[in-house]
Amino acid sequence: MNFGAIFASEALGTGMLILLGAGVVANVLLTKSKGFDGGWLLINIGWGFGVMAGVYLAYKTGGHLNPAVTLGILSSGADEYAPGIDITAANTIAYVGGQLFGAFAGANIAYLAYKQHFDAETDEDKKLAVFSTGPAIRSYGWNFATEVIGTFALVLTILAFGHTPSGLGPLAAALLVVGIGASLGGPTGYAINPARDLGPRIAHALLPMTKSANVADREPVAAGVGAHALPERPAAKRKNSDWSYAWVPVLGPLAGGVLAGLVAQLAF
Repeated sequence: MNFGAIFASEALGTGMLILLGAGVVANVLLTKSKGFDGGWLLINIGWGFGVMAGVYLAYKTGGHLNPAVTLGILSSGADEYAPGIDITAANTIAYVGGQLFGAFAGANIAYLAYKQHFDAETDEDKKLAVFSTGPAIRSYGWNFATEVIGTFALVLTILAFGHTPSGLGPLAAALLVVGIGASLGGPTGYAINPARDLGPRIAHALLPMTKSANVADREPVAAGVGAHALPERPAAKRKNSDWSYAWVPVLGPLAGGVLAGLVAQLAF
């Protein structure tokens, strides 16, 4: 496959992942939605099925959908990213570029699907939580460690899939993401994917979604309530994409993915 085909495949798959993933968060968090207050497990399941759909769509490139997975395969000593796709610098850029673009595009489409609900929602923290993760307890070092651990579990298990003929295909990845969200998602909202957090966070920063509201109408958001644990701070008076935290769900998953690849060299 050439650069453009790799880019398009990963963009399509990652876009679907974020459309369904951000969509389920919006469904649970935005107060005018029929799925309002559906709970953490609904979020986990929604993201899991988003992964399954994305992997199916990006089957030609192996359905990485995640720079941490791509770097995990790279650091594992593999010769190919997927059958017929050699590990080269250009192909690596195509994978990661497609993932970031797809995540940005998917977030914008999710916004369009819930446009009226974003317009009706006055809580800016809830809006941000649809697009990006945030810690339940803000402690950058521990938040980073949580993302490393969660992504390590994700990528190491995905690498093991290639050595175990389970026959489950993309469903195995979906169930793995549901399990990680249920078990390790509480502290940070389990980004476990730099593209998943960075692309939608950029979309949040650019989209015109701020709604004017009286300060008296705003209530503080309790840490850990709803989908993707919300930052422990008072509700914002205006849109804030929380860029001070943004490095954690990017560098943490990258470190976890590379570590998983190195361990896979020894384990498999």
